[in-house]
Amino acid sequence: MSITSEAELIGMKKASDAVAFTLKEMRHYAKPGMTTKQIDNFGAGILSDFGAKSAPYLTYKFPGWTCISVDKEFCHGIPSSKRIVKEGDLINIDVSAELDGFWADNGASFVLGEDKNGHQKLVDASKEILQKAINTIKGGVRISDVGQLIDTAAKKRGYKVIKNLGGHGIGRSLHEYPGELLNYKDRSDQRRFKKNSVVAIETFIATASTYAVELNDGWTMVGNRGGYMAQHEHTIVVTDGKPIILTEKNELWN
Repeated sequence: MSITSEAELIGMKKASDAVAFTLKEMRHYAKPGMTTKQIDNFGAGILSDFGAKSAPYLTYKFPGWTCISVDKEFCHGIPSSKRIVKEGDLINIDVSAELDGFWADNGASFVLGEDKNGHQKLVDASKEILQKAINTIKGGVRISDVGQLIDTAAKKRGYKVIKNLGGHGIGRSLHEYPGELLNYKDRSDQRRFKKNSVVAIETFIATASTYAVELNDGWTMVGNRGGYMAQHEHTIVVTDGKPIILTEKNELWN
């Protein structure tokens, strides 16, 4: 969407606060020995307290309030009472919701407890690359140039980007104009970021794979060549200068 009034900005801030606070609290709540369903139920309670509704359920009838992916699951993991998280697991939680007609989205990968399996380096790379990408976005900047920045930064760290996952426009629905925002340079893409537009910027930084493929459950995605992936995401408003980070309450960079 494009922000055209103070009321719309306030509406987006409220929806963004709901998903950001929920994501932060779910990260703090998650402990070894819990099931991903327990963690999802906890997040569901927070979203409900805000009066927010799960965006993936509303849009796609996703079987959970949030997406929780563990280890070699890249994204869209279904919360399960059978999936128990362990010390050192790489976990991704993606929280998106609708509140009073406004939609917001954010996500984060993190290591649960002690970094026994050496995932923290990948997590840090994803966070840092997201910050670098967001700091370059303003009205008039080519969308493909930001994709190239993400791809180049990943390669410098010895990682790859997932080419069939990306950020997206958001605001009055979960996915909208300007469409998908890829993590690499598409030379045919002439689109530019527009001032006052709302977008969800996401990194998909991987150790071995370049494409995500869907499992038989119809939701969960893993790498075409295995390995691990870290994702971080903020919903922002594009301006003539520094973007407004609507989901800053998730404290991704703290």
